[in-house]
This record gives sequence, C-alpha cells and structure tokens, in this order.
Amino acid sequence: EIAFAAGFGSVRQFNDTFREVYGVVPSSLRRAPAQVDGAISLKLSYRAPLDAETLFEFLGARSIPGIESYQDGQYRRTLRLPHGPGTVTLSSADDHIAATISLTDVRDLTPAVARCRRLLDLDADPTAVDAALAADSALADSIENHPGVRLPRAVDGFEAAVRAIVGQQISVSGARTVLSRLRTSATAAPIRGNGAIDSPGGDHFPEMAPTTHYFPTPEELLELPDTAFAMPTRRRETLRTLARAILDGLTLDSGSDRAATRAALLELPGVGEWTAGYIALRALGDPDVFLPTDLGSLHGAAKLGLPTNPKELAKHAESWRPWRSYAQIRLWRAA
Repeated sequence: EIAFAAGFGSVRQFNDTFREVYGVVPSSLRRAPAQVDGAISLKLSYRAPLDAETLFEFLGARSIPGIESYQDGQYRRTLRLPHGPGTVTLSSADDHIAATISLTDVRDLTPAVARCRRLLDLDADPTAVDAALAADSALADSIENHPGVRLPRAVDGFEAAVRAIVGQQISVSGARTVLSRLRTSATAAPIRGNGAIDSPGGDHFPEMAPTTHYFPTPEELLELPDTAFAMPTRRRETLRTLARAILDGLTLDSGSDRAATRAALLELPGVGEWTAGYIALRALGDPDVFLPTDLGSLHGAAKLGLPTNPKELAKHAESWRPWRSYAQIRLWRAA
C-alpha cells in the first residue's frame, strides 16, 4: 500500500528504488535494531544539472568549527535529531550526492535525509529556473558556465536566522568567528551517542576536523551572559528577541507562510529587509528573494554588467521573478 500510494507501479519497483537510495531493502531496515553503531551510506538523487561546487563552497566558507567541517569538497555537520545526535558527510558524485550518515537511532534516518535534501535544495527544478533567468543576457554566461545553481539552505530555521542577524554588516569570516564563540559558550560538553560523535579526524573521513557539538537552541542562547556575544548591544538583544519569538511559536521552515513570517520578522527590533530576506531565502526556501543593498549583490552586479545602484538593480531584478533567489546566488558567486 505504501509503494502504490507513493506512486510506484509495483512493489518490486519500490524495493529496487529503496535499495538504490538506502543501500538495503525495506525488510532489512525493519529488522534492524533501533540503536545503531556506525554509518549508513546513501545516494541522494536530484534533477540535473547541479552546481555542487558553488553550493558546498558557500556552506564551507560559513562553517562553524565543532558543528561543521569542510575540506576537499566534503561537507560535514552535526544534526539534532528526534531520537538523538547524528552527523552527516556530504559530497558530490557523478549523478548524485553521496551522504554518509551516523545515527544514534535508525528511526532518525528519514528526518536526517530530509534535512540533507533541504540543506542542498535537491528538490529544485534547475532546468525551469535556468531557462527563465537565461532570458537576461547579463546572466546568460553564468548559467551556461555554471548550470544548476541551488539555494544553500539550512537544517534548522533558528540557526539560519541567528546566522543572518550575526552577519549584519560584517564579513563572512567575522560572522564565522562570532558564531564559533557563541557555540563554545553555549555547548561546553560534546554530544554523545553511538556513531554520532566524531573523534578528531573521525573513522570514516580521517582528514576532516571533528564535529562534536550542536548549534545552540533558543533556550541555550537565552542563558548566555552578555560577554558571550561579542557584538553590539542591539544585535545581541535582537538575537534574544528572536529566541523568545521562536519559543513563543514563530516557525521558520519550508511550511511557514512566507508573507506572514516575513512580516513577523520585520516586527522584531533589529530585523530589517536584508535580514528578513536572508532568513526567507535560507530558512524558508523562498525562491523569490533579492537583496539589492547587499554589498555582495552590488559587487556581483558590477562583474556581470548589471546596475550597481540598489534601486536600479532592484528594478532590473523584477524581470527575474519568481526566481530571484537563484539570481541572488549567481550575483554572490560572481562577486
């Protein structure tokens, strides 16, 4: 019944697809104990083409030590899952994303895969996006040379929002330093769990730095003293206001109403159009976000022969609807 409800023509077709993606047949997974020790290797499918280089370099440049690691095209991070901690290592293969997932509990396999797919925007339709944006001659060469740009999204909406606020008016490397300090202050003890914690180097990818901590929760952030933030007072209080809003019911994920969520974000002191837009792009997966005042946007626009005045650039970007987020990534790439 599950196979037919999911659109498969037969149980055999379902089993073959399940084996290709998960490496085991469904009956083996059902018989497996809930507690697992070790890693599961999967192939994450997508609609070609995929500009994996741009995607992983974006995530790698913003990786937070202890939570994330990036080296030689391999990206790894911790996951806070329903039944325990986990880690995932992702890299690009010929026609799929190779994923190695370490779990405490096998019941977390499905949510772990879903978060990986969301993080890498693997369910996008790049052919439709590129065809629409290629109508603009300024983007045509970028699309021809680097087809299949995806949105670098997030495994957690609160994390994406914190990154946006911390990144206000500072460099990528500066934001990474501040976030690393927040992580150190909020989570002193490493996560524990069978197959979930990586020793320095790790068993499966010995060349990579260890990933041993979660990103802080709203509760953990609110418990931090002022000295842990290393940022202006107003920005620190904006983070605390955001954390309280999340605890009061604000949701930041793909299922959130985009217009209502954006309006709610803009009501928070210290959250302006740039911050709300960045959160909408990475946390909500909104395909139609553009940030004309962003310095990276303006530098990229100059490289591509586009207007460098924010108002003129925003006007030009109207022709990119409803895929402005993907054009935004191309401008950042060009910068």
